[in-house]
Amino acid sequence: MTCQFRCGNACAHEVPNTSDNAYFSDILTGALSRRGALRAGALGTLIATVGVAGAAPALAEPADPAVEPLARGHQKNGLRFAPVAPNTRDVLTVADGYASSVVVRWGDPVLPDAPAFDFDNQTAAAQAKQFGYNCDFVTFFPMGRDRSLLWVNHEYTDENLMFRDWSTGDTATVEEIKIGLAAHGGSVVELERARDTGQWKLVTKGRRRYNRRVTAQTRMRFSGPAAGSDLLRTAADPRGTTVYGMLNNCAGGTTPWKTVLTAEENFNQYFVGGNGVPEAQKASLTRYGVSTTTAIPSGNRRFDRVEERFDLAKHPHEINRFGWIVEIDPFDPDSTPVKRTALGRFAHEGATTTITRDGRLAVYMGDDGRFEYVYKFVSKDRYIPGFDRHNFSLLDEGTLYVAKFTGDSPAAEIDGTGKLPSDGGFDGSGTWIPLVSGDRSYVEGMTAEEVLVYTRLAADKAGATKMDRPEDIERNPVNGAVYVALTNNTNRTAAQVDEPNPRAANKHGHVLEIVERRNDPAATTFSWAVPLVCGDPADPATYFAGYDKTKVSPISCPDNVTFDAEGNLWISTDGNALGSNDGLFAMPLAGPERGHVRQFLTVPVGAETCGPLILDDQRSVFVAVQHPGELTGASPDAPASHWPDGGSSQPRPSVAVAWHKQGKKIGS
Repeated sequence: MTCQFRCGNACAHEVPNTSDNAYFSDILTGALSRRGALRAGALGTLIATVGVAGAAPALAEPADPAVEPLARGHQKNGLRFAPVAPNTRDVLTVADGYASSVVVRWGDPVLPDAPAFDFDNQTAAAQAKQFGYNCDFVTFFPMGRDRSLLWVNHEYTDENLMFRDWSTGDTATVEEIKIGLAAHGGSVVELERARDTGQWKLVTKGRRRYNRRVTAQTRMRFSGPAAGSDLLRTAADPRGTTVYGMLNNCAGGTTPWKTVLTAEENFNQYFVGGNGVPEAQKASLTRYGVSTTTAIPSGNRRFDRVEERFDLAKHPHEINRFGWIVEIDPFDPDSTPVKRTALGRFAHEGATTTITRDGRLAVYMGDDGRFEYVYKFVSKDRYIPGFDRHNFSLLDEGTLYVAKFTGDSPAAEIDGTGKLPSDGGFDGSGTWIPLVSGDRSYVEGMTAEEVLVYTRLAADKAGATKMDRPEDIERNPVNGAVYVALTNNTNRTAAQVDEPNPRAANKHGHVLEIVERRNDPAATTFSWAVPLVCGDPADPATYFAGYDKTKVSPISCPDNVTFDAEGNLWISTDGNALGSNDGLFAMPLAGPERGHVRQFLTVPVGAETCGPLILDDQRSVFVAVQHPGELTGASPDAPASHWPDGGSSQPRPSVAVAWHKQGKKIGS
């Protein structure tokens, strides 16, 4: 059921990437001569830097490489909680000594005049004012010590669990389809601290002037080099500058000037009529996972029955208007969201920002698909603290890159079993390949506008390395390394394995680390390593940075990652293939505990763990509990979960917060 509604059964279809790009194992020759210099930046010898990044996370100048490798150092306090055991309970289970509560759930009023939620009497008008369905990326904007704004993505709808009479989009009522449109997008809600604890609650009284719903019908505008392109123009928008709504928003990020970057992911599944587009457009549609042989794909929600623009046979360019990073100002509920075309168009998973050594803005992004790529954008101009009018234009001009990886082990040693090569680790070097900079294309045969609208095709031509579903990508504020969650790829064969994707039929996923030259996000070269190969610790194909595997928690399908103030890696999972519920895990990256994965919480039956977000004061950790009870065969008349309200209630996707009962920092 999750596969059908979240991504249109993507894994049941042919892999969209049919390029002849070399798999990693094909490009190992000649890499060994560079091995000594390149491994200096990998996890085992990563250099510690000074302090923790603030709102503009520029890092201190690194120490002499011979001084103190991070792996030999010690973190100040470390992680000291007892791990939660794997389970299949229909509750949110947290580590001993911690408590949790629900912050906001599907249907809760967001706007002051929103009605109370009534499962059996839903309307589109009500849903447009209530908290949307499902919840993925979560971010937090403090307004003093005890007040804040919370932004939450509403990735997708599962109509099988939302309506008692749902069968297909063909037979759904018009009102149900409209409710689905309104339940997508995102929400801004105001929160208040509960007494002097790590608990936060939804503000339910008063003006709540910042609260806002963004939906699949909210007016937005394009900016950047592709704005106004012929490829974005439609009959309803002949200028190619105005678009309505955003779809399938998964992860995201924030900017130093306190705006949200939210990422449109599996947008392809919402359209019909791919068989009726002009012949010249079919190749690009196929590359983005749209059928060009079927009029109405199986399981389609049929938004076209309400809004004709979702029929590509009638409006072939409408799909090009989705798949972008969208910037939203949470402090101005009347502001117009902006789709930033300079960051490219693909199945965006996230958009993590950081500041380069010379003050420019860098954005890291993954394309969540089998054999898709890792991207980075670096702005042309510098970030100026406090000059938001200037900063708001930084994402409109810069260079978009795609990653190419090279290994340092003989091809014969990467055999698909997950066995480490003779040098003791999966590692190597890499290059950021420029695709486009402003109006200049670096891809032969493609204009700048074409590179930005058809970024996957441009990356194919550039020779990027095919990865195992790049999802969240985050930069560690302590050591400066960039961590990539590679969720899984069961389609990778033994002949296709490579050093950054070392396991065939990779159903459990892994985490990859990138260390850029001089720890500078503007660098175009880097070293890399794989510190974590997920799965059952008893499986010889797993790897926990060399830590004793008899002492770690099993972990499967890493999705989102974040860090605490000490630089520990926190990993949320999606699609646990080990038979237990998904959860949130923590892993130190330094000292003797490096690689010691421990499970901090588990989510209810059928749910995935999204977010996560650890507040700067480390007293609270937020998680989005997405699609509880989403198991094949479940329905409102036979729910697989009753979380969060218990009893005989319907499951409701919700954001929860956990905190230490004695006020200690998360993980301590």
